Amino acid sequence: MDMFAFMGPYGPLILIIFVASMLIQGYLSSTYKKWGNIRNPRNLTGAEVARMMLDENGLHNVPVEMVPGQLSDHYDPRQKVVRLSESTYGVPSIGAIAVAAHEVGHAVQDKVRMPALVLRGQMAVPLSLGMNLAPLLLMVGVVIKMSGLIWLGAVLFGAALLFHLVTLPVEFDASRRALQYLKERGISGGGEAQAGAQKVLTAAALTYVAGFAMALAQFLNVLGIARSSDD
Repeated sequence: MDMFAFMGPYGPLILIIFVASMLIQGYLSSTYKKWGNIRNPRNLTGAEVARMMLDENGLHNVPVEMVPGQLSDHYDPRQKVVRLSESTYGVPSIGAIAVAAHEVGHAVQDKVRMPALVLRGQMAVPLSLGMNLAPLLLMVGVVIKMSGLIWLGAVLFGAALLFHLVTLPVEFDASRRALQYLKERGISGGGEAQAGAQKVLTAAALTYVAGFAMALAQFLNVLGIARSSDD
């Protein structure tokens, strides 16, 4: 109980969500490992699918690059480039084409200026700076018993929660675009292969849901500390 009290009123909830997040990460890894070893019916690599989807959406100037690591795939809206990990770029698996199509989905969102994506991009840099300060402000505020610093830290944690909330529709929409493209072009082949692509993207989406849940628990925890500082 002393440990939970030190962590704040929502300490137990944070621990539960943390454990759940680890389980979700394990599920994502095992799901991708399974479908990352099963060839897709068209025998297309992640890079080939990404290039096809980009070109069909008029994004001929957006390059597809390979980056080190596994599941390090991302779309960079500032440099306008799709970056695929080594386990996606040159691999003709169901998992690879699902991930590749998802990242191109973000490029398409950028092209049409999806409001949630634009907002997330605007929040990213200032929020990154703010979250580096938030724990320090909270700790110093508690030590010197200055409620103003604690509340400032709480506001920054609230901004992080908003960022995670905005991220959810962005990621879900990118997966929707990916699955629709793979199905309409017959790339996934339908049936079990299409179901496999959906499982990979669902597992990835769960990590963002877990991230939002963690941010919510942290914000509630800090909010409880801030409210206690006013007593």
